[in-house]
Amino acid sequence: MKNILSPLLLGSLALSGCATPSGTVSSAPTLALTADAETVPVGTVNRDAADDPAIWRNAEDPANSLIIGTDKRAGLYVYGLDGSKKSFLPEGELNNVDLREVMIGGEKTVLVGASIRNDRANAHIGLYRLDSESAELTLLGKYPAGPGEAYGFCFGQDSGGETFAYMIEKSGFVREITLAFDGGTPSARITREYKLATQPEGCVVDDRTGRLYVGEENSGIWLFDLNADNFEPQRFANINGKELVADVEGLALAPEGLNGGYLVASSQGDNAYVLYDLITGAYVNRFRLVDGAIDGTSETDGIEVILGDFGPAYPEGLMVMQDGANEGGTQNFKLVSWSKIKAAVAP
Repeated sequence: MKNILSPLLLGSLALSGCATPSGTVSSAPTLALTADAETVPVGTVNRDAADDPAIWRNAEDPANSLIIGTDKRAGLYVYGLDGSKKSFLPEGELNNVDLREVMIGGEKTVLVGASIRNDRANAHIGLYRLDSESAELTLLGKYPAGPGEAYGFCFGQDSGGETFAYMIEKSGFVREITLAFDGGTPSARITREYKLATQPEGCVVDDRTGRLYVGEENSGIWLFDLNADNFEPQRFANINGKELVADVEGLALAPEGLNGGYLVASSQGDNAYVLYDLITGAYVNRFRLVDGAIDGTSETDGIEVILGDFGPAYPEGLMVMQDGANEGGTQNFKLVSWSKIKAAVAP
């Protein structure tokens, strides 16, 4: 992933500390916020099922933006901003999901990708086309992503529009997969990989700076400089039982300017969300979603943040997070206005 804005010195981001066992309660002050909306529950009942969301912002009609969410036992849902189910694609065991806009056959396409876990011995990624009018997904193809169990997944794009997929394999492999759309049919080839020591999952790419962030669940958050010739990580944040509590799960970006903004992480071990400064790597603040008109969240897996106008309810952006213990027992996703989060957590 080349020809992207050169990143700042990565060495300044290295932090000290050690991992803390899952279940530790953070000692850092934690803000309390409430959800603004929620999706209908996924179809798989009484199991750990809902996992990861992605958001497509409709620039021409923001209030008609869409949310894609995985039921990791069954397939992909598409929701409206009111939380209603628009469509469902039965695809079996899909874990994480992401999207980008690409050109396929000369047509702008909302490309959705997901990690496919149906074959535990061989990872695959699924690529899908999102019809923004009908809110339906169509399979474009399924592609090998190396040995092992598919787990985390995210997309990245460089300044020239080249698109990459990142497969986070459960035993620790982080694989870069270069995508191409010549002739209107996607192709995929593994181009780089690195093995982390223990199980990772969440990932997100900052397309502005060419940085891939990966969460190693019981260790911390790693940063890969995708502009570098070597595909090796540097530590961005540690699980320390204070700001970040194991497991670290979903990761999302709230970008500001050329290279600023926040990295947001799900601190699953104490049901919180943590913000870090993208330039310095410094811890900024943390919050929880507590019960209000809508129940709060707990044991969150995947999260997503997209900034921009989503209509009157979400004028500056939207954050969506999975709720691992939804009131009533069947998991779903919660929606929160980024304006609310930013106002609460800004130093």
